[in-house]
Amino acid sequence: MEKSLDELLKENFQMKDTEAKSYSPLVLAYIGDGIYDLVIRTVVVNRGNTQANKLHRKTSSLVKAAAQAAMVDELLELLTEEEKSVFKRGRNAKSATMAKNATMADYRKATGFEALMGYLYLSNQMERMVYLIKEGLDRAKLVL
Repeated sequence: MEKSLDELLKENFQMKDTEAKSYSPLVLAYIGDGIYDLVIRTVVVNRGNTQANKLHRKTSSLVKAAAQAAMVDELLELLTEEEKSVFKRGRNAKSATMAKNATMADYRKATGFEALMGYLYLSNQMERMVYLIKEGLDRAKLVL
């Protein structure tokens, strides 16, 4: 049986098990930004072999703060209490930077969304993470 990415990373990089809740919300958002971007890139690439510039434009439209904020607005009712708590911690975290083309409200919601994605990834809840991404895209009417 094929090993999961988590298993391979721990085995090859001697990584220790760490409770996802122990990370700061901005660290969760940092890893969540990366995993969300990877999921979107994977789906966009799977839609068809095309120019890298077109792939980048499509991906960028879905990973920008406004798109993530729209998604999380649609997802709030689906989140468990624990997921809402992670989202709120991320949303309320004080970041030293802000996205160039985003309102403060969208940026904060996007940070909360990314923190949630990071939390789900680090706690190995891949099915839940993918489900929420799919539902968020569908409900916010964001076209892949």
